[in-house]
Amino acid sequence: MQRKHILITAVLAASVLVVGCATAPSSADLDQQAIAMIKAGFREQGIAKTDRLTQDLGQAACSGPDAPPDAVKEKIQAEALASVKWPEGGKYIGDWREGEKLAQNGRGMTWTDSSAEPTANGAQCYNCHEIDKKEISFGTIGPSLWNYGKTRGVKDVADPNSAPIIQYTWTKLWNSKSYAACSNMPRFGHAKLLNEQQLRDVMALILDPKSPVNQ
Repeated sequence: MQRKHILITAVLAASVLVVGCATAPSSADLDQQAIAMIKAGFREQGIAKTDRLTQDLGQAACSGPDAPPDAVKEKIQAEALASVKWPEGGKYIGDWREGEKLAQNGRGMTWTDSSAEPTANGAQCYNCHEIDKKEISFGTIGPSLWNYGKTRGVKDVADPNSAPIIQYTWTKLWNSKSYAACSNMPRFGHAKLLNEQQLRDVMALILDPKSPVNQ
């Protein structure tokens, strides 16, 4: 009798397991449930809109537990590079003094801000980079930018020989995914976090030989 009871219990357990496996949600179902929960946890207020939750290809592909396949990375980088807008009149360099102010400023894009215009935003460069040796507090998620232009041979920003690194840096600031599909760096131009003049000023900070960063 006891053996029969054990056998019945085992059969019932196996049946439950089979039914459970048959009705278990798929990975796609779980993803959709997670997205729904995230969206339910946010509301629009001020300049902060819920469209910020919508991911593009690069964000979606790089948000998962595994790195995206090489083919997807290549597509992300190609789309990012195609999105880069070159500065009007070919003027890449602005005022490094204004660039330093932007580098120090981490404000912007919060619901309490009165405007979504890029002029209200900072570049928050020190959050991730060492830039000037006099600064004792800076992030390390990104490489040091101290002597960025100097170590790359920029002696005069008008020198044609400096054009490749200047264009590379503009591209990196405009859309960092152009060179690294899963880059954590803000896409300042692409996401309209900074306008063209602000980008020129940040460019001057790290590239202009007159900037203290390159002394």
